[in-house]
Amino acid sequence: MTLLVREMTADDCEAVARVRVRSWQHTYPGAVPQSYLDAMSVEEDTARRREHLVEGGGGRVVHLVAERARRVVGWGCYGPARDEDASQGAAELYALYALPEQLATGVGRALMDALAKRAAADSCPLLLLWVLTANTRARRFYTKAGFAADGAEQSFTVDGVAVPEVRYARALSASPAAAPSLG
Repeated sequence: MTLLVREMTADDCEAVARVRVRSWQHTYPGAVPQSYLDAMSVEEDTARRREHLVEGGGGRVVHLVAERARRVVGWGCYGPARDEDASQGAAELYALYALPEQLATGVGRALMDALAKRAAADSCPLLLLWVLTANTRARRFYTKAGFAADGAEQSFTVDGVAVPEVRYARALSASPAAAPSLG
């Protein structure tokens, strides 16, 4: 079945929320408190997606979706790097998610490639991301995609529990071949 990567629209907000919520609930048991995962709501997440996309809460954030058979099966986005120590013009991959049944089918790779090409075309010299330290599957994926841990670590708190993350970085090429090819 053909995979299409395209710009996210307001009509995709609920589907993207479903991808994000299902992905977290599938991926993070044991790494994030179960109480948080159980309380995740597609409806609340849809409202957040809509605010960021439609009402301008996302600023210069680029949102892409992957779809098969006219069904959104993955989502990713990047924007300006938020870390104080980030190099000038660096971008940050804020999210990259696929439905659990779409893992290892090329959805993540297609989104990652499209996002990296788009960031390079936007003259971003570096793409950063934060990944949960315990998420070994994602860490392998990012390594295969050309990222490497850069030594930065941090934690965020979820329901009173510290969740450690590690930062990865990938240099981007601004060559003409890096121009995005979106359907």
